[in-house]
Amino acid sequence: MSTYMPKAGDITRKWYVIDAEGKPLGKVAVEAANLLRGKNKPTFTPNADCGDHVIIINAEKVVLTGKKLEQKKYYHHTGYIGHLKEVKYGTLMKTKPEFAVTKAVKGMIPDNTLGRQALTRLRVVKGAEHPHAAQKPETWEL
Repeated sequence: MSTYMPKAGDITRKWYVIDAEGKPLGKVAVEAANLLRGKNKPTFTPNADCGDHVIIINAEKVVLTGKKLEQKKYYHHTGYIGHLKEVKYGTLMKTKPEFAVTKAVKGMIPDNTLGRQALTRLRVVKGAEHPHAAQKPETWEL
């Protein structure tokens, strides 16, 4: 019996919408990462890009459990000596909730070319409306 390897022409990409309202950030990110990688398909191959497009709506209404809003921090370096910046997730969720959700999903996909390619198919929207209605996305329930 031979191993099935999907070809580029055999891969069909679907569009999914995940509503993040009232759901924990980690659970939304896990589902989005699995859809982006294509792990929900029977033709999943770890070394091939066979994932789907994902739209996450209501990013500002995602929930961080416990004391994460006060204790969890996002760090980034500006490139100058001693300029390590930190932002609490409470502030980050008020100012840029799309970035926080994208960062959570990015942490759950591989750090290679397949992961970077999969992340280009992720769209995070602050409100309940998204501009991708022409693609006829299906709703994905958690």
